[in-house]
Amino acid sequence: MNKPQSLRSALNKSVPYVAENPDRLHLFVDSGQLVATSAASLSWEYRYTLNIVITDFTGDQNLLMAPVMFWLRENQPDALQNSDQREKLFSFEVDILGNDRCDISMDLKLTERVVATTVDGKTRVEALQEPETPEEFWTVKRG
Repeated sequence: MNKPQSLRSALNKSVPYVAENPDRLHLFVDSGQLVATSAASLSWEYRYTLNIVITDFTGDQNLLMAPVMFWLRENQPDALQNSDQREKLFSFEVDILGNDRCDISMDLKLTERVVATTVDGKTRVEALQEPETPEEFWTVKRG
């Protein structure tokens, strides 16, 4: 699974509080599923909830949520474009600890595709990139 570390990196780059307090950022993979079929390929899809917990947060919560939303646009575009999925994609809870700090817990419903191919008796396993969004397809391909 690559998305948890990818999100950690994005938050470290874009949220000063996280960069200055890396020990306050915690990531947990919850309710994980591996979904595969009985097809000839050993390909599968990870489905899980990524729980992000930031403790004692003292920054602007909007400046924390914005990078997560930007990351989702790049890394889970299919869910944002699906009205049923986007309603469940991102949820959060906040424990207000004082006038200037809180604990924030965010849950993201994520998927990751993995393709396994066999060539000359050797199996290669590769995580796939997210599919292009329709806007990117028409902008890039038609030019």
